[in-house]
Amino acid sequence: MITVAGIKRVLPHRYPMLLVDRVDDLVPGERLTARKAVTANEPWYQDLPEGADDREHAYPSVLLVESWCQAAGVLAAWDLPNPDVLTGQVMLFGGIADVVFHHPVLPGDVLVHHVRLVRSFSDTVIFEGEAAVDGRTVLEIGRVVMAMRPATELTAEQPAVSTKEIG
Repeated sequence: MITVAGIKRVLPHRYPMLLVDRVDDLVPGERLTARKAVTANEPWYQDLPEGADDREHAYPSVLLVESWCQAAGVLAAWDLPNPDVLTGQVMLFGGIADVVFHHPVLPGDVLVHHVRLVRSFSDTVIFEGEAAVDGRTVLEIGRVVMAMRPATELTAEQPAVSTKEIG
Protein backbone atom coordinates (compact mmCIF):
# COMPACT_ATOMS: atom_id res chain seq x y z
CA MET A 1 0.00 0.00 0.00
CA ILE A 2 1.22 3.50 -0.86
CA THR A 3 -0.10 6.30 1.35
CA VAL A 4 -0.59 9.94 0.43
CA ALA A 5 3.01 10.73 1.44
CA GLY A 6 4.25 8.25 -1.17
CA ILE A 7 1.87 9.63 -3.79
CA LYS A 8 3.21 13.14 -3.15
CA ARG A 9 6.72 11.86 -3.86
CA VAL A 10 5.53 10.89 -7.37
CA LEU A 11 2.96 13.54 -8.35
CA PRO A 12 3.29 17.33 -8.19
CA HIS A 13 -0.39 17.79 -7.22
CA ARG A 14 -1.27 19.24 -3.81
CA TYR A 15 -4.42 20.38 -1.97
CA PRO A 16 -7.02 20.96 -3.23
CA MET A 17 -6.10 19.16 -6.45
CA LEU A 18 -4.42 16.01 -5.16
CA LEU A 19 -7.27 13.61 -5.89
CA VAL A 20 -5.72 10.24 -5.01
CA ASP A 21 -5.64 9.21 -1.37
CA ARG A 22 -4.04 5.77 -1.46
CA VAL A 23 -2.65 3.16 -3.83
CA ASP A 24 -3.66 -0.37 -2.89
CA ASP A 25 -1.87 -2.28 -5.65
CA LEU A 26 0.83 -1.28 -8.11
CA VAL A 27 2.60 -3.49 -10.61
CA PRO A 28 5.07 -1.17 -12.42
CA GLY A 29 4.59 -1.14 -16.17
CA GLU A 30 1.33 -3.04 -15.86
CA ARG A 31 -1.50 -1.94 -13.53
CA LEU A 32 -2.56 0.06 -10.47
CA THR A 33 -5.51 0.20 -8.08
CA ALA A 34 -6.00 3.44 -6.15
CA ARG A 35 -8.62 5.08 -3.91
CA LYS A 36 -10.17 8.52 -3.56
CA ALA A 37 -12.60 9.21 -0.72
CA VAL A 38 -15.16 11.85 -1.66
CA THR A 39 -16.17 14.10 1.23
CA ALA A 40 -18.74 16.86 1.57
CA ASN A 41 -16.16 19.35 2.81
CA GLU A 42 -14.18 19.48 -0.46
CA PRO A 43 -13.96 23.00 -1.92
CA TRP A 44 -16.26 22.31 -4.89
CA TYR A 45 -19.19 21.80 -2.52
CA GLN A 46 -18.78 25.03 -0.53
CA ASP A 47 -21.17 27.16 -2.60
CA LEU A 48 -24.04 24.68 -2.74
CA PRO A 49 -27.24 26.18 -1.37
CA GLU A 50 -28.86 24.92 1.82
CA GLY A 51 -31.23 22.12 0.88
CA ALA A 52 -29.24 21.03 -2.19
CA ASP A 53 -30.30 17.55 -3.32
CA ASP A 54 -28.13 14.54 -4.20
CA ARG A 55 -28.03 15.53 -7.88
CA GLU A 56 -26.41 18.83 -6.89
CA HIS A 57 -23.93 16.96 -4.66
CA ALA A 58 -22.76 14.70 -7.49
CA TYR A 59 -18.98 14.76 -7.70
CA PRO A 60 -18.02 16.89 -10.73
CA SER A 61 -17.34 14.62 -13.71
CA VAL A 62 -14.20 16.55 -14.66
CA LEU A 63 -12.78 15.85 -11.18
CA LEU A 64 -13.73 12.19 -11.43
CA VAL A 65 -11.71 11.96 -14.66
CA GLU A 66 -8.86 14.02 -13.13
CA SER A 67 -8.71 11.70 -10.13
CA TRP A 68 -8.52 8.64 -12.40
CA CYS A 69 -5.83 10.32 -14.52
CA GLN A 70 -3.79 11.14 -11.41
CA ALA A 71 -3.91 7.45 -10.51
CA ALA A 72 -2.65 6.69 -14.04
CA GLY A 73 0.06 9.31 -13.47
CA VAL A 74 1.29 7.43 -10.41
CA LEU A 75 1.65 4.32 -12.55
CA ALA A 76 3.34 6.26 -15.37
CA ALA A 77 5.85 8.01 -13.11
CA TRP A 78 6.44 5.34 -10.47
CA ASP A 79 9.87 4.31 -11.76
CA LEU A 80 11.02 7.91 -12.39
CA PRO A 81 9.06 10.17 -10.03
CA ASN A 82 9.28 13.93 -10.52
CA PRO A 83 7.08 15.95 -8.17
CA ASP A 84 8.98 19.14 -9.09
CA VAL A 85 7.56 20.16 -12.46
CA LEU A 86 10.32 22.73 -12.99
CA THR A 87 13.01 20.08 -13.50
CA GLY A 88 13.35 16.68 -15.14
CA GLN A 89 10.49 15.15 -17.08
CA VAL A 90 6.98 16.62 -16.85
CA MET A 91 3.90 14.46 -17.31
CA LEU A 92 1.45 15.95 -19.82
CA PHE A 93 -2.09 14.83 -20.47
CA GLY A 94 -2.29 14.16 -24.20
CA GLY A 95 -5.84 13.03 -24.83
CA ILE A 96 -8.77 10.92 -23.72
CA ALA A 97 -11.29 8.79 -25.62
CA ASP A 98 -14.29 6.58 -24.99
CA VAL A 99 -15.25 7.96 -21.58
CA VAL A 100 -18.54 6.66 -20.17
CA PHE A 101 -20.14 7.93 -16.95
CA HIS A 102 -22.50 5.32 -15.47
CA HIS A 103 -23.60 6.60 -12.07
CA PRO A 104 -23.15 9.74 -9.97
CA VAL A 105 -20.56 9.75 -7.20
CA LEU A 106 -21.66 11.36 -3.92
CA PRO A 107 -19.96 12.48 -0.72
CA GLY A 108 -19.30 9.41 1.40
CA ASP A 109 -18.41 7.29 -1.63
CA VAL A 110 -14.95 5.79 -2.01
CA LEU A 111 -13.80 5.64 -5.60
CA VAL A 112 -11.64 2.67 -6.56
CA HIS A 113 -9.67 3.41 -9.70
CA HIS A 114 -8.43 0.53 -11.84
CA VAL A 115 -5.73 1.60 -14.30
CA ARG A 116 -4.12 -0.66 -16.89
CA LEU A 117 -1.13 0.26 -19.00
CA VAL A 118 -1.99 -0.69 -22.58
CA ARG A 119 1.14 0.47 -24.38
CA SER A 120 4.36 2.27 -23.55
CA PHE A 121 6.69 4.08 -25.94
CA SER A 122 9.88 5.94 -25.10
CA ASP A 123 8.09 9.06 -23.82
CA THR A 124 4.38 8.25 -24.18
CA VAL A 125 2.06 5.86 -22.34
CA ILE A 126 -1.48 4.73 -23.08
CA PHE A 127 -3.87 3.62 -20.33
CA GLU A 128 -7.39 2.23 -20.02
CA GLY A 129 -9.56 1.34 -17.04
CA GLU A 130 -12.50 2.19 -14.86
CA ALA A 131 -13.56 3.54 -11.49
CA ALA A 132 -16.04 1.88 -9.17
CA VAL A 133 -17.90 2.60 -5.94
CA ASP A 134 -18.84 -0.43 -3.83
CA GLY A 135 -18.06 -2.69 -6.81
CA ARG A 136 -20.37 -0.79 -9.17
CA THR A 137 -18.69 0.82 -12.19
CA VAL A 138 -19.20 4.59 -12.21
CA LEU A 139 -16.71 5.51 -14.94
CA GLU A 140 -15.08 3.78 -17.90
CA ILE A 141 -12.02 5.14 -19.67
CA GLY A 142 -11.33 3.66 -23.09
CA ARG A 143 -8.00 5.40 -23.61
CA VAL A 144 -5.83 8.06 -22.00
CA VAL A 145 -2.56 9.19 -23.57
CA MET A 146 0.16 10.79 -21.43
CA ALA A 147 3.48 12.11 -22.64
CA MET A 148 6.65 12.93 -20.76
CA ARG A 149 8.51 16.04 -21.87
CA PRO A 150 11.62 17.79 -20.51
CA ALA A 151 10.68 20.65 -18.21
CA THR A 152 13.26 22.82 -19.92
CA GLU A 153 11.24 22.67 -23.15
CA LEU A 154 8.14 23.87 -21.30
CA THR A 155 9.76 26.61 -19.25
CA ALA A 156 12.01 28.15 -21.87
CA GLU A 157 11.10 31.78 -22.43
CA GLN A 158 9.23 32.35 -25.63
CA PRO A 159 9.76 35.54 -27.66
CA ALA A 160 7.15 38.16 -26.92
CA VAL A 161 4.56 38.77 -29.63
CA SER A 162 3.33 42.31 -30.03
CA THR A 163 -0.24 43.11 -30.99
CA LYS A 164 1.12 44.80 -34.12
CA GLU A 165 2.46 41.42 -35.28
CA ILE A 166 -0.91 39.74 -34.72
CA GLY A 167 -2.69 41.93 -37.00
